[in-house]
Amino acid sequence: MKLKNFCTSCQKPYQGSLSACSSTSPSRVVRKSIARVLTVVNQTQKENLRKFYKGKKYKPLDLRPKKTRAIRRRLNKHEESLMTKKMQRKSRLYTIRKFAVKA
Repeated sequence: MKLKNFCTSCQKPYQGSLSACSSTSPSRVVRKSIARVLTVVNQTQKENLRKFYKGKKYKPLDLRPKKTRAIRRRLNKHEESLMTKKMQRKSRLYTIRKFAVKA
């Protein structure tokens, strides 16, 4: 609703006589307010999409975290922490030993 009002008020100066200074300053304000409304609309759309795809297996590319290419290709925390059977056995048998030195 607001957007339509702003758009019509933005077109009015072009329909009438083209004066130099009187119509330029309000049109700037109108354009900025149109941008403000569109920004809010786009943000709410994106927010709704995020809610819709939350917990789903696949997400659209623009909703995935951007980060850097190297970070995206890295193993995640869970995959990094996994150990093979042999590694588990080794870590269980040879735990870190603590020694105290008498002064």
